[in-house]
Amino acid sequence: MTNISFSMPMSEPGFQRKLGTVCIFGTGDFGRSLGLRLLQAGYGVVFGSRNPKNSSLLPKGAQVMSHEEAAQTSRIIFVAVHRENYDFLQQAGGEMLAGKVLVDVSNNLRRNQYPESNAEHLSKLVPAASVVKAFNTVSAWALQSGGLDANRQVLICGDNSEAKQMVVDIARSLGLTALDKGSLRAAGEIEDYPLQLFPLWRLPIALATGLTAFIFFYVLTLDVIYAAVIDGEDISFRIMVSLANKVFPIVSLIMLALCYLPGVMAGFLQLYNGTKYRRFPDWLDRWMLCRKQLGLIALALASLHVLYTLIIPFRYYVRYRVNIWTAAQIKQNKTGTFDTTMAWRTDSYYSVGILGFGLYVLLGITSLPSVSNTINWREFRFIQSKLGHLTLFLCTLHTFLYGWDKFLRPSAYKWYLPPGYMLSLVVPCVVLVLKFVLITPCVDRAVTRIRQGWERKPAGSLANGDPKGRRLLVL
Repeated sequence: MTNISFSMPMSEPGFQRKLGTVCIFGTGDFGRSLGLRLLQAGYGVVFGSRNPKNSSLLPKGAQVMSHEEAAQTSRIIFVAVHRENYDFLQQAGGEMLAGKVLVDVSNNLRRNQYPESNAEHLSKLVPAASVVKAFNTVSAWALQSGGLDANRQVLICGDNSEAKQMVVDIARSLGLTALDKGSLRAAGEIEDYPLQLFPLWRLPIALATGLTAFIFFYVLTLDVIYAAVIDGEDISFRIMVSLANKVFPIVSLIMLALCYLPGVMAGFLQLYNGTKYRRFPDWLDRWMLCRKQLGLIALALASLHVLYTLIIPFRYYVRYRVNIWTAAQIKQNKTGTFDTTMAWRTDSYYSVGILGFGLYVLLGITSLPSVSNTINWREFRFIQSKLGHLTLFLCTLHTFLYGWDKFLRPSAYKWYLPPGYMLSLVVPCVVLVLKFVLITPCVDRAVTRIRQGWERKPAGSLANGDPKGRRLLVL
């Protein structure tokens, strides 16, 4: 860590710390939590308050003074007050804050609440000081817990590189990770960051909700409503387990296929364009950015499918059907014959499902930052792409084995509608077929050349003396 001195000598014995003194304007929750962490890290802490005598609950070892007195103890000052209370800084600015480093940690209640960011506003109020935006993405809870149970990343921006380095050193000494976002113009983006509510999860959640609702009503129509209208039978109790155990795997398989569909679409777009330097459509860009979230939701639904499957033998309805069938066999003095084909089918069905779910879990684990940071790009690509498509293939095969020859039975098409499991096979089969086309040697060779920089020229044109109209990217 760079050894930068930002404290001023103190006359009190024992007050000077090895790492220097830090001043904090504000004695609220965040200011107290930050002061406690700074004290634990070896800094001296001085709080600046409007009412020093009425300040309480401050960490032991810290001092509290008026803003004017506290500002004289350190070169770096954390401004832990709301924007509405910045007026005292302007009134006391000038000589008191000249040459100081002001660290703005404030956030707003909503996005675009003000025409300019809080940090830029503070910089205009106190032009003689160097303003750095930092620590607003770290909560008071994260500081209290030592950064172990919350976000440890500190986003930093400012126009003075020396001032930013001082803040970076403090963040690292607290066990946090500092990320420089550039000049103070980035403060608005940093201030909006804590106000975002799962931005990459909105599309996947909306898609999963819509698919779940559609598939649920579709299966409900074919199972419960059909039985009530045509057969006059009430089987509404099947909604809780049987229908749920149909809906979750169907949506899970579709969501998994949607993780890999944009990738194959991008490959065909590059083939069509003949270059990798043309931007994808915005909708495809957004789709590709949320593939991780799509996969995690698919994994969650697949896990629910596994749990629902495990409770099937304990259901009253299943035990009742088994007892009825057994009693009928005894009364008729019959013994069912062993069906080798059915044995192969059921064992294959369960085995492929277990293998598919195991790879499903592996994909989910490697998507975690703590795991993905320990493997290189080639390993990550092998797992997420190669094993990912293998997972999709196994889960699709699992569904085919479940359906077996049901598609040949006219009774399976109630009200001329295909059974629910057939809907789940449409997108996965499209993805697998397109992927198979992409990995064929002739197509794969062309895609690889394009991704390495080769560009196709328009027909009839020449480039760099190549009679075939080809141009290579000059690196």
